[in-house]
Amino acid sequence: MTTTPLTFIATNDLSAQTRGRSVPGAETPAALRRGVGWVPANLAIGAFGHIAEDNVFGATGDLRLMPDNEALFNIAESEERPGLSYYLADQTRPDGSPWACCPRTFARDALREFTELTGLEVVASFEHEFFLSGAEETAPFSFERFRKAEPFGSKLVELLDEVGLRPETWLPEYGEDQFEITLEPTGALAAADRAVVLRDLVRDLAERSGRKASFAPLLDPDGSGSGVHIHFSLRDAQTGAPVLHDPERPSDLAEVGAQFAAGIITHAKPLTALTACSPASYLRLSPNRWSVGGAFLGEYHREALVRICPTSTLGGGRPQHQFNLEYRAADATANPWLAVGAIVRAGMEGIKRGYQPEKIWHEEDSAEELTRVPKLPTDVEDALDALRKDDVVMSWFHPDLIQTYVDVKRADLESCEGLTAKEICRKVANVY
Repeated sequence: MTTTPLTFIATNDLSAQTRGRSVPGAETPAALRRGVGWVPANLAIGAFGHIAEDNVFGATGDLRLMPDNEALFNIAESEERPGLSYYLADQTRPDGSPWACCPRTFARDALREFTELTGLEVVASFEHEFFLSGAEETAPFSFERFRKAEPFGSKLVELLDEVGLRPETWLPEYGEDQFEITLEPTGALAAADRAVVLRDLVRDLAERSGRKASFAPLLDPDGSGSGVHIHFSLRDAQTGAPVLHDPERPSDLAEVGAQFAAGIITHAKPLTALTACSPASYLRLSPNRWSVGGAFLGEYHREALVRICPTSTLGGGRPQHQFNLEYRAADATANPWLAVGAIVRAGMEGIKRGYQPEKIWHEEDSAEELTRVPKLPTDVEDALDALRKDDVVMSWFHPDLIQTYVDVKRADLESCEGLTAKEICRKVANVY
């Protein structure tokens, strides 16, 4: 297939849907200078394709999508589809000044303020689970499932490497038809950018391969769930030296890391409104599902909200360069920029206020003991209520942005009224 490549200029909205406009390749230089037109009310489009009624923007206003040269992903042509230059963009006012409701700007501002406050930079990586048709009735983690996914798996790793996403692992997961792809850590804004692009490329490749991929939290309420685990580490902004690891402290977690984690746990309930956002999300977020059993910090514990991840000295590995915290209450219905920005701001609150985790829970702690930890919201409405009641979290957002967010999530809930849990899972899976 030989065609003149188009350039797609993209944003990711409050429903984690990539939307944008394309220009002919020859017009790309002009688009890089001037951006392309956009509309504020586009931010109010919900997961199921409808603009939330009575949104704050109405039919007025204009914006520009300004492509970021540092967020260009060149997708080579294939037998099925032409090549493409894919830019992620900031939403700006027509004069190029920042728009306070842009999710990418929200993340960038949070990361900048974190560095100004602490002298540290945030490094992150998104670990994605998803469902892929075509590997039915194969055992969890099995070689058979791995091979049944071919040549999709090899093509995916090659594609991600070609566009610069730097894949780290590709594996068959526990759930039926479930797989996992991880990327190397990088600066937190770039990590969120890569999460946006990865989801688009996985779904695009699956469709081209005659398969269907879904990043939905659940395909069935009784089945295994797919989450997004966001890994964070901190490094000195001047030297690049990692700072989370301190072998003299409990669980080797440096004081700044303990404070960062404590901030996340303190604001856990409103955070989940921003990181697990669909009507199906809270069917997954419950104890004994290997997702999140409560708002606590755990060492190696896979039901912790924040997990201290293991390190290894094998092959000369250095723990201080591997040491990281994992936020486990996210899924792919969340906008990656909002998720990163909100989690970092919560961690920043912990550092500013000197919060400390009440306890670090360990693998040997019993299920009965864990019943004492604070629980997460049980549904989207509960999470949105917690969000509205947390003045600190609400203060992080421009009023128009957070009001639109709440409006969109409520509109999504209304779209699922009267449906069974199974029907909700299917409806969400068809979108994600």
